[in-house]
Amino acid sequence: MKTITKTDELAAFCEAAAHHPYVTVDTEFLRERTYYSKLCLIQIAHPGGGEDSAVLVDPLADGLSLDPLYGLFRDESVVKVFHAARQDLEIFWVEAGLFPKPLFDTQVAAMVCGFGEQVGYETLVRKICKTGLDKTSRFTDWSRRPLTDAQKTYALADVTHLRQIYEYLAAELEKSGRSHWLAEELRVLTNPETYDIRPEEAWKRIKTRTNSAKFLAVVRELAQFRESYAQENNVPRNRVFKDDALIELASTKPRTPADLGGSRLLLREARKGAIAEGILEAVTRGIECPPDKMPRPDTRRDKLQVNPALADLLRVLLKSKTESAGVAAKLIASSADLDMIAAGERDVPALSGWRYEVFGEDAMRLCEGKIALAAKGQNVAVVLL
Repeated sequence: MKTITKTDELAAFCEAAAHHPYVTVDTEFLRERTYYSKLCLIQIAHPGGGEDSAVLVDPLADGLSLDPLYGLFRDESVVKVFHAARQDLEIFWVEAGLFPKPLFDTQVAAMVCGFGEQVGYETLVRKICKTGLDKTSRFTDWSRRPLTDAQKTYALADVTHLRQIYEYLAAELEKSGRSHWLAEELRVLTNPETYDIRPEEAWKRIKTRTNSAKFLAVVRELAQFRESYAQENNVPRNRVFKDDALIELASTKPRTPADLGGSRLLLREARKGAIAEGILEAVTRGIECPPDKMPRPDTRRDKLQVNPALADLLRVLLKSKTESAGVAAKLIASSADLDMIAAGERDVPALSGWRYEVFGEDAMRLCEGKIALAAKGQNVAVVLL
């Protein structure tokens, strides 16, 4: 098992890899103590069975530049294969401002090929490669050096088996004509907005029991301060203060350091210094927010006039269509999405792209009274009206 620690070694491997149609890539990282992931290891493999076809790259090695790897990522003649790529892509977007192109995500491809929703790498290794994985090193500290042989073996397996999985799934997509399904899903993964967390929008992820604009104004300011502080100091947002403490602060609206001392849920470290000052300033901004600048929650779904009978029919249609197509129903539409369609909403993911091919077109025909559903043995049949 070769571990690359020098830039010229990485450049040589990437030059060799560029002569192949694809490379498989994975990363190991830590995020428990930071806002952004700390990249600890990169695994890369290209087709071939020799020992030199798969390597580990140590980004923590002194003087190592990842520029040769980023050059390979930009080479559009080589497909970059990942499994469950989102966190890996976020790392490279934050570190280098780029996405590997062209991209192939085996988790998404497996979903499209009928392996179910968010299928794990271990499952694909078992079903496609007909072997097992040793996962004992999965939760080890990847930032510690030297890495053990067990860690290296575990890490390398994440890209060596991936070669066979990629070749199998790529062939299945070609055979089924569903390659455009994959391309559509990957556009979300390679959209910078997917990874752009805006502090001013952070309040929308906070679950509250009230839609009071005055209350939400304080929630918004506290959430924005917490997100900004976490990003600037590279600490997890929960290390600043947790959601339950944020809700408590929005309710009690502390105005002085002494008020903060009465909080039940606020961490001790947050009751003094820059965090305490930020909290008090955020609460003040929220309280003094003009009425026309207060946040307005999206209550459209609460006001929907859902036709319950039509919603039930859509559920039956969805189950029938997804079983026939061999994809998980949740990938096409959630229960809330079906209720929206039954209420007359049309801005729903299930009504566009490949989801429209599988389900959306017949869903619209059902809503318009152009088709009916009938039992046919153990199956449900679509009947034209």
